[in-house]
Amino acid sequence: MNISADRQGISVIIPVYNESQNIDTLLDSLMPMKEHCEIIFVDGGSSDDTAKRIESRGGLVVCSPQKGRANQMNYGASLAKGEILWFLHADSIPPRAALSRIRDVLNSGYSIGCFPIRFDSKCPLMFFNALLSNLRVHIRNIAFGDQGIFLRRTLFEALNGYAAIPLMEDYQLSLDVTKAGLRIGMAKGSITTSERRYVTYGRLRTIRRMQTLQRRFRRGDDIEEIARAYNAK
Repeated sequence: MNISADRQGISVIIPVYNESQNIDTLLDSLMPMKEHCEIIFVDGGSSDDTAKRIESRGGLVVCSPQKGRANQMNYGASLAKGEILWFLHADSIPPRAALSRIRDVLNSGYSIGCFPIRFDSKCPLMFFNALLSNLRVHIRNIAFGDQGIFLRRTLFEALNGYAAIPLMEDYQLSLDVTKAGLRIGMAKGSITTSERRYVTYGRLRTIRRMQTLQRRFRRGDDIEEIARAYNAK
């Protein structure tokens, strides 16, 4: 069944936490599409004026009962009205034709998809990192949250949403999708994602750390320990 372009067709769910310094860039990028979809910002208990900045631009902010990206996204999904759920990170800027690109993927036989990623960086290492992320979708059927995962509500509910874990919730969702025998489609256009964490902790060091943590997750290490290693400086 094709999904029409009515207002309630797509719900954009954006988890936020202390994003005051960066949120205006995302809000600017969402302006052209706000009349064509539902946009829900889910705050995880920010101590800055993130919510106030969003609301001053006419955005809808709800407060999640539980902090944590997976919990925030699940809560946003429970409030959303759209038949398509699109999960977008606060430091990721979608392409201008994102809504039509999402419908193209879901109307071509897929139940879930994402966008190619690129970083807001001229560093060759980050270009290579983005290339590997995009190849991962095609080869291993694994999509990460900063690629703007979107899927039909029926599939999201059948998978019981995101696993309530402190990290790798997107990885686990991809594993659940693969277990269900489904492939992840790739939309045209690219999401531009901030390299801020890579710059803060070192590009190569961060890439190596993420690869190590992903291996630990695949082999079943304790997720709380993985999360602590991820947040360590």
